[in-house]
Amino acid sequence: MRLVSAGALLVFVATSVFAAPAQTPPALPVSPVSIGGVLQVLFGLIVVLGTVAGAAWLLKRLAPGQVSAGGAIKLIGGIAVGPKERVVVVEVGDTWLVVGVAPGQVTALHNMPRLDTFPRGDKPAADDRFATWLKDVMKRRGMGTEK
Repeated sequence: MRLVSAGALLVFVATSVFAAPAQTPPALPVSPVSIGGVLQVLFGLIVVLGTVAGAAWLLKRLAPGQVSAGGAIKLIGGIAVGPKERVVVVEVGDTWLVVGVAPGQVTALHNMPRLDTFPRGDKPAADDRFATWLKDVMKRRGMGTEK
């Protein structure tokens, strides 16, 4: 047994003597990403996006063929007469135009001089009708005059 343990010790010593010298691990490469590089990329991105937004705004302001009414046209009122059709009153200067509007079509129905107030029919407004109905119901139930 002694001979086996002496042989094992001899093999261990021989392999450690002839082993290659210990090497230090290779140095890690320096990262190509730095704070300065990241800031430079972000600054460039902001400049490009700002240029695109400025160009879009400038083209919108200076687009040829688009003339603003400058407040000369004003919508007075309108009502739907169908799923896609409306009758609209538009003020242009001192004239009110009654216009029919449908998909792909605008038709002048009537024109009249500008009025001080929008004419209402003889029917009370929806709010007035509800208030009258509510008062009637409260009177019938005996809740109307109690304070």
